[in-house]
Amino acid sequence: MSTAAVTPARTGIVLADLLPASRVRDVALVVGGAALTGVAAQIAVPVPGSPVPVTGQTFAALLVGTSLGAGRGFLSLALYVLAGAAGVPWFAGGASGVAAASFGYLIGMLLASAVVGALARRGGDRGVWRTAGTMALGSAVIYAVGVPYLALATGMSASDAIAAGLVPFLVGDALKAALAMGLLPTAWKLVGK
Repeated sequence: MSTAAVTPARTGIVLADLLPASRVRDVALVVGGAALTGVAAQIAVPVPGSPVPVTGQTFAALLVGTSLGAGRGFLSLALYVLAGAAGVPWFAGGASGVAAASFGYLIGMLLASAVVGALARRGGDRGVWRTAGTMALGSAVIYAVGVPYLALATGMSASDAIAAGLVPFLVGDALKAALAMGLLPTAWKLVGK
């Protein structure tokens, strides 16, 4: 592979594209992304007054999407959601199934992985501020699905759902975005050398 193929300025590729192309690679990346999300979901901290815990799975979902790209990221999160819905206990805190009030966030993560993957393919993970914008948009997609679902599933009003399912998570999301702002551009700099 030429040096030009891995320079951070080149768009049209994501980090996963730097690995030798094959179907085996793509399957391994999709399964690995689902497993990473499942492991990260086990980092779960209850939030007083909310049925939704703070977890590592949102960070993993956004990282999977940006690293794998829209297609593989979406498939990875689809595998994660479908397997968990079918009974694999790898949702937050070892849960599974579709009855949880937080299931809308999982659907949001599925969609967000495709959005951030598409942005990464356009260079949205190459610089600190671009990565911040990519992560912010991905988080917004997750909340745009998760918060209304929470309201419907629990009978909360819109303002109560925002108070319980959005506001307590903003600081954590900012920290996760800061971590991504350091990791992704650094990875591009390393592969560019």
